Amino acid sequence: MNNLKKSPAENSFSNDMAWQITTAEHMECGHMACPGCGASLSMRHTLKVLGPQTIVVMPACCWAIIAGGQPTTALSIPLLHTPFAVAAAAASGVRQALTAQGKEGIEVLTWAGDGGTFDIGLQGISGAAERHEDMIYICYDNEAYMNTGIQQSSATPHGAWTTTTPGGKSFQYSKKDIMAIIKAHNPSYLASATIAYPDDFYAKIKKAKEASGFRFLHLLAACPSGWKIDSQDALKVTRMAVESGVFPLLEMDDNGVMQQTVKPDHPIPVKDYLKAQGRFKKMSDAEIATWQKEIS
Repeated sequence: MNNLKKSPAENSFSNDMAWQITTAEHMECGHMACPGCGASLSMRHTLKVLGPQTIVVMPACCWAIIAGGQPTTALSIPLLHTPFAVAAAAASGVRQALTAQGKEGIEVLTWAGDGGTFDIGLQGISGAAERHEDMIYICYDNEAYMNTGIQQSSATPHGAWTTTTPGGKSFQYSKKDIMAIIKAHNPSYLASATIAYPDDFYAKIKKAKEASGFRFLHLLAACPSGWKIDSQDALKVTRMAVESGVFPLLEMDDNGVMQQTVKPDHPIPVKDYLKAQGRFKKMSDAEIATWQKEIS
């Protein structure tokens, strides 16, 4: 992305963030997530920050299944399921309804996967962002349509196996830069994060909660089945995405400049991240070198 700078205080969130995590749970046991699911862990800890005065709006995605079939739900807070394309529009309606009723102090959270964000729901997100709707939009990005059989999305990185790209996604089609797209709408808050770096994660969710207007967070969320990794390695591989520079942890400052909030202590080559996942096993050395050059 353009205007990328490193934070003046290296790893500032990790050094300064005081752990004050509530023992309250707003995501109950018995949910339908797979072992090692980064999306379920991200939701659990997001709600620990946002608290019980939250309404979740959710399109079709893995989480629509994780929450459980009607009339049950794994969440102890209100949850509105919507069609794939309209989550941001529906969340706008929820916010307007709360305003009309004079209800304050309630957070409206849109929670969607990369398919419902990068692709099918993008028009609604653009509209909500342009209107500066007062909501938090969080995209948990597992880099494919995992719920429906691991098909390619525009968030799928080049070289990755999916059921629709069995030979690996062509290098002609790189991953869509969703952060740059949202940044062009001048949101109130914009950041990328992952629960694999919990201090940074908590700090950013807290900042999003304290702000108003349209706020957007891009979360990398490992999918063991789609990434072809062991479930116990989900957080390890996610950290490798940050350590290799594949998924930098960023935050937009008050001047609209993207700052790097965490500088890895031990940077690793891109090939180490790719070799840890079965979905990249068909990549050639030349393709790996191309990816390394893109990051460098």
